[in-house]
Amino acid sequence: MNLPTYPKYRRSGISWLADIPAHWDVATVRRLCTIKKRIAGALGYDVLSITQRGIKVKDTDSNDGQLSMDYSKYQLVDVGDFAMNHMDLLTGWVDISPFEGVTSPDYRVFATSCQQISDPRYLLYLFQMGYENKILFAFGQGSSQLGRWRLPRQAFNAFQLPVPEIAEQRRIVAFLDNETRKIDALIAEQQRLIELLKEKRQAVISHAVTKGLNPDAPMKPSGVEWLGDVPVHWKLPPLYARYSIELGKMLDEDKITGKHLTPYLRNTDVQWNRVNIADLPEMDIAPSERERYTVMSGDLLVCEGGEVGRAAVVTQLYDVLGYQKALHRLRPKHVDDLPRFMYYMFCCASHQGVFAANGNLSTIAHLTGEALRRYRFPKPPIDEQDLIVRFLETEESRIDELLDTAGAAIALLQERRTALISAAVTGKIDVRNHISSEAA
Repeated sequence: MNLPTYPKYRRSGISWLADIPAHWDVATVRRLCTIKKRIAGALGYDVLSITQRGIKVKDTDSNDGQLSMDYSKYQLVDVGDFAMNHMDLLTGWVDISPFEGVTSPDYRVFATSCQQISDPRYLLYLFQMGYENKILFAFGQGSSQLGRWRLPRQAFNAFQLPVPEIAEQRRIVAFLDNETRKIDALIAEQQRLIELLKEKRQAVISHAVTKGLNPDAPMKPSGVEWLGDVPVHWKLPPLYARYSIELGKMLDEDKITGKHLTPYLRNTDVQWNRVNIADLPEMDIAPSERERYTVMSGDLLVCEGGEVGRAAVVTQLYDVLGYQKALHRLRPKHVDDLPRFMYYMFCCASHQGVFAANGNLSTIAHLTGEALRRYRFPKPPIDEQDLIVRFLETEESRIDELLDTAGAAIALLQERRTALISAAVTGKIDVRNHISSEAA
């Protein structure tokens, strides 16, 4: 979309804004808005959260997120008020509330108070651009490393904004509402595609490791409810008969002497199909403990807590590497077991909720070694395991390319959305005479 610029510009005197259309004004937030700080003083209001997906009503009956003990000390928010998390200029956000309720007293609630602003959404586009382009960040203070980079009240009130004429504000808002709606629809399509591709990948994995690649293979009941039928010639021995299973070493910082320091893997270092071996912490692992508490290339690591059952195969080692108690190390006992096949088996089992408690598909807190050893997973012949692994690696590679393409498309659309908003609200493009494709 090629849009014209304004015929004449002037210097704004504001470093982040640069030149603006000659007929535009510049005003401080203090002149345009009024901060409202009204403590509720009572319970019974909806509690509002400020998220980058909009202002939401918090479910105070659940244990999700941070909950306050006394919401009567929260501040009131009316429908149409701006609510701003100015305490963290990196991950915070600002939006116009569609709800009446209360929000944290640490946040900033304000409203337009000047006849120069005809539509609060014009200011909203400006403020949100301030977050996305990190313009507000330059006016903050605090400790950004700790996520506490806030915009003080004085800096907020003194912040200068471009102000077009009222009719022009309405045209800018209408233009951006229309164009961002179209961009958001395209982003949503790509996001749906990504979800479908992920579902497809999981379905391909699950079918391959439980039914095999031969659609005409005779089947038999597995005796395992979640598996159903499996090929007749597949075995289902318990995991303890196939793999040596060890839980990692418990970290005790008080007992670290420094004599046998060894880098070690934590739960967070093991993600699906990926093991982080860079910048690891260290603990003492004596030579007598190394056989038990270190990993080898080809070992399968399984998370004992967190996302229970998350797994990855160790592929590259340059030195001795330990692992913490939050991980199980699975090492095949026989040459007829491929850890890579078992990795895909864990992908399937985790997706089907096999490690859930009492049939609840949410993950349980821990997967004990005793419980893990009892699981029965299909065991095809070694040559069939190899064929399945090769097939799945090819399919994953193909799907990953499609996922990368969709992800890149989303990134480009988001960049275009941000650039379009920035250009319109700062006067770098003239949308006064723009006619949308929908109206044409």
